[in-house]
Amino acid sequence: MRDPFVDTDVLIRLLTGDDVAKQQAARRLFIQVEAGELVLQAPDTVIADAVFVLSSRVTYDLPRAEIRELLSTLLRLPNFRVDNRQTLLSALDPYASGNLDFGDAMIAASMLNTGTDQLYSYDRDFDRLPCVSA
Repeated sequence: MRDPFVDTDVLIRLLTGDDVAKQQAARRLFIQVEAGELVLQAPDTVIADAVFVLSSRVTYDLPRAEIRELLSTLLRLPNFRVDNRQTLLSALDPYASGNLDFGDAMIAASMLNTGTDQLYSYDRDFDRLPCVSA
């Protein structure tokens, strides 16, 4: 049997507690993950969606540094297997400390991970990054 996937909404319930019953169920799930009793998988888009929802002024409006801490903790769980884990972890730092949106932070982190500094973009936000030669 293959490892199950988890969706963004489970992470949001776990991290925000806006629905106590769902948070408790999500917590039980991740206790199993942390104990090594269960392996969960997710594409990197689940984390990108979580950043978007947690930062949205309409929903939770959490500070970027708090989002980084919450998601970094989950991403470091060995039995939570997320595509591009290292790139996601690398992207959370510039996202938390600057004005880059998370998608741009992912591009910058991907560039660092592959050793390239060239990027074609019309987005001037990249001009502020020392790792990017536009």
